[in-house]
Amino acid sequence: MTPPATAPEAVSVDQPLLIELLTVAQRRLARDLAARLEAEGCTLDQWRVMRALAEGTGRSMGELAQALLIPQASLSRIVDALTEAGWVYRRQDERDRRRVTAHLSRVGHARLTRLDALAAAHDAAVRTACGSHDPGPLLRHLTGA
Repeated sequence: MTPPATAPEAVSVDQPLLIELLTVAQRRLARDLAARLEAEGCTLDQWRVMRALAEGTGRSMGELAQALLIPQASLSRIVDALTEAGWVYRRQDERDRRRVTAHLSRVGHARLTRLDALAAAHDAAVRTACGSHDPGPLLRHLTGA
């Protein structure tokens, strides 16, 4: 016989849930990195798009939107701004003329090198502040891996 279901224990509002703590941490990290990137004339999402294009094969807007979890309308504005700056260009796919892919330009690669150095310095500072250069155990615990 199955024991009767018990009501979940009430969570005290004085005790934040893990999701709340992680959300606050993520927003603080993103805000701090965004400020460093902004000083270089780049937004956090622009940097993320450039990193996604760094492999050099080009990606469609749909692929980028899915990979970066950015709504397609917002992504179009981001890629437009990157194109205007000369960091990204669009090209029609050679096999499927209806498909347009975004690519990182040579200027974009050079710019990304500088931005990645800023992000790496930010990451190192955060890891030092946390007292661990290996986030593996925490990440494995959080992701269930």
